[in-house]
Amino acid sequence: MRSSSFSLVSAILMLCVTVLTCSTATVGGRLKVGGNLTVAGLLAFGDSIIDSGNNNHLKTLAKCNFPPYGKDFMGGVPTGRFSNGRIPTDLLVEALGLKQYLPAYLDPKLKPQDLLTGVSFASGSTGFDPLTSKIASVISLSDQLNMFKDYIEKLKGMVGEERKNFIISNSIFLVVAGSNDIVNTYFGTPFRRTEYTVDTYTNLMVRSASSFVQELYALGARRIGLFGAPPVGCLPFPRTTAGGPQRHCVEEYNDAAKLYNSKLSPVIDHLASQLPNSIVLYINIYDPLYDIIQNPQKYGFEIVDKGCCGTGLVEVSILCTKLDAVCPDDSKNVFWDSYHPTEKTYKIIINSLVKKYRNRVFGPKQHT
Repeated sequence: MRSSSFSLVSAILMLCVTVLTCSTATVGGRLKVGGNLTVAGLLAFGDSIIDSGNNNHLKTLAKCNFPPYGKDFMGGVPTGRFSNGRIPTDLLVEALGLKQYLPAYLDPKLKPQDLLTGVSFASGSTGFDPLTSKIASVISLSDQLNMFKDYIEKLKGMVGEERKNFIISNSIFLVVAGSNDIVNTYFGTPFRRTEYTVDTYTNLMVRSASSFVQELYALGARRIGLFGAPPVGCLPFPRTTAGGPQRHCVEEYNDAAKLYNSKLSPVIDHLASQLPNSIVLYINIYDPLYDIIQNPQKYGFEIVDKGCCGTGLVEVSILCTKLDAVCPDDSKNVFWDSYHPTEKTYKIIINSLVKKYRNRVFGPKQHT
């Protein structure tokens, strides 16, 4: 567990590059990055991959605050995390020594001191396309920005203007979205395909992602990491609904994800060069997850095409309940339900990101 935590800290370092050469040490349980800069907190935006319970408080079917979700989380308590245990943001804040897990901003039990080290504004089933959140009746990214503005005012009331600015400028901002746009909105409904091709739709997604990053920057964010799309055609649900009798990965979906990523990456690189005193990073999540799916034995997995809940073919959210049996050993499954990975998968993916981005962390200066 100690070596895993070290790797997770290294993964976060890629978002902490400054105009100074990056030197690190832990101070008071937190990571110190060059000079007097510290990683003050983690602020998360996006979809179910990093939703730690915001959807619990919405009138939506995209919920999971019931068993068997959370069976491996803090004594088996379902919290609204779309997994069997911890999600990426929980692993990251623990590794940074900030706290045990990242709470949802809408959690009624949220304590004022939680605001100091970060929260999640993410909402399961949302996306960069505004229609995506409307279809699912969840919190749009624009509304997540409004929640963040509310957070800023609360933070200012607690610690004052100067400390508020310090916390925001020295926090890591993580943005994870795009999968629901491709799988649910574009291929899952007829609404967008009547007016967009895959090419023009991914353009829409990239424009929205770029605008979101710029809006975060305008509100004070200076360290922003944005995940690309994963191989969505290999998720169990699309395999079942569009993968044919053999439930193959749906290449049409994967091709859309790769096209989106190929457009997003240079746009994010351009933003990184244009936004002063910032580090803005495109994070390739497609390749590490695809490698796990194609080479499961290498990572200690046995089942890649089914979730752990129920039949594993379609169960997700309200279709995955305490009435459904779960696999006897979820460490053998890449996916917990028909959309979301297990905690073990998340750990492996984050460690793979360390290897990919290590040189960008410890190499030459990124900005002048």
